Amino acid sequence: MYSGLVGMPVRLINVPFPISRLSRDRCRDVVNGNDPVKGRPIIEELISALTTPLNEGEKRSDIEERTEPRLIGPDTEDNINQLFIDNIWTDFLPIVLPTEKRVEEMLKGTSHDPDEVVGEMRSGYESCTFTVEQVAANAVMAGAKPEYLPVILALAESGVPAITTSTQSFGRMIVVNGPIAKQIGMNSGTGALSPMNRANAVIGRAATLISINLGAGAVPNRTYYGSQGNITDYNHVTFAENEAFLPEGWDPFHVQIGFEADESAVSIFHGYTMWHWKDTFERRKVDALINMAGRPLPSGAYKSGISFLLDPIVANDLVEEGFATKESVRDHIYEQCLISLDEYWQYHLVEGFSRRMAEKGVEPYALWLTQSGDTMINRYRSPDEISILVVGGRTNDFWQAGDWHLIGSFSVDEWG
Repeated sequence: MYSGLVGMPVRLINVPFPISRLSRDRCRDVVNGNDPVKGRPIIEELISALTTPLNEGEKRSDIEERTEPRLIGPDTEDNINQLFIDNIWTDFLPIVLPTEKRVEEMLKGTSHDPDEVVGEMRSGYESCTFTVEQVAANAVMAGAKPEYLPVILALAESGVPAITTSTQSFGRMIVVNGPIAKQIGMNSGTGALSPMNRANAVIGRAATLISINLGAGAVPNRTYYGSQGNITDYNHVTFAENEAFLPEGWDPFHVQIGFEADESAVSIFHGYTMWHWKDTFERRKVDALINMAGRPLPSGAYKSGISFLLDPIVANDLVEEGFATKESVRDHIYEQCLISLDEYWQYHLVEGFSRRMAEKGVEPYALWLTQSGDTMINRYRSPDEISILVVGGRTNDFWQAGDWHLIGSFSVDEWG
C-alpha cells in the first residue's frame, strides 16, 4: 500500500529553486539564506519547525473534512464551465458537468453509500477526506460510465495522487488486471496505450481530476513544481494487461503480487516516460531487454525501476528462449544488468541520496564507498524493481519500456 504524508502534521518551509544541481557549499548558502516567501532565515525556520511543540491543530488525530458546498446552484452551461475553469476544477479539457442526476446515475456503479469516506489524498499542501459521491462527481466529469466506478474508487482509495508536487516532471502508469477489465471493456490489445478506448481513456483522466479536486494539486508554482510537466498527466499510461494471451506459466501481474486470478486489481506506477525497442542485432530478445534496462537511474537513486510492456508475440518468443515465467525473465535481467561503481557515483541523484546514506554507514552503500571504481554492482536494488507486463494486439513483435516502478496495487472488488 502507498504510504505518504497524509494524516500527519506537516510544516512547510520555502526554498528557492532549483536546488537539485547545487553543490554542498551552495546548499549551505541556501539554508543560511532567507525563505523567499516569508523573508525569514531558512535555518531558523528549520530549527523552529523541528523543535516547537505541536499546536492544537497539529495534534488532531482525525482528518480534515472538506467544507466546499455540495451544490453550486443553477446557472447557464457556459457560466458553470467557466466557473470550473476559474477555480481550476478541471484539466482544461471539456468536461461533463456533474449534475445531481448524472452523479446519481454514476453511483449505481457501486453498492457503497454516497456519504462513505473513501480516503484522503495529499497532492498539494493540504490533506482532506473525500466521499464516494465526490469521487463519483469527478468520474462524471471525466466521462466515465457507472461500471468504471469501482476501478476509479480503488484509485482514489489508494491515496496516490496522479499528479505529484515534485520539481521533477513525473507521471503515472495505471494497469488493471482481473475480470473487471473485460467486464468494462478495457483495451489490452491493439492500440491499448492510445486514445482508442473509452474505459482506458477516462479511468486515467478520472485519476487526474481526483488529484486536482480532492488532492488540491496541479496549480503551477503553488502545488505543482514539475519544471516541464508530463504529457501523461492528462490520462496517464492506462491499460489492462492482455491476460488472454499470456503464455502458459506466465501469471497476470496482479497474481504475481499476491492477488487471486479471479480478483480484480489496479496497480499504480511512478516514472517519467516510455521508449521503444530499437533493433541492436541481439540474437535473443532478452539481450535487447537487458540493454534497455540500462537506461533508468541505477539502484539507490530516488524511486528507480523499469517496466517492460511486451506484445504477446514477444512474450512467447521469450518462452522459446527458455524463460518459462515472468519471474525468470525479471531475475535474469536483474543478474545481468550491472554497473560499475565509477559510473554509479556519477549520477547526481545517487550523489544526493545514496552517498548520504553511505556516509551514515547504511549498507550496502557504505561498503560501495570503500570499493574500487571498477567493482560491478546490480543496477537495481532487487528483481522486484523490474516489472513485466503483457499488452498488445499481436500485430508485431514489438515492445516498449519505461522507467516505471510499482507504488502499489489495490483491490477493485471491494468497491463493487
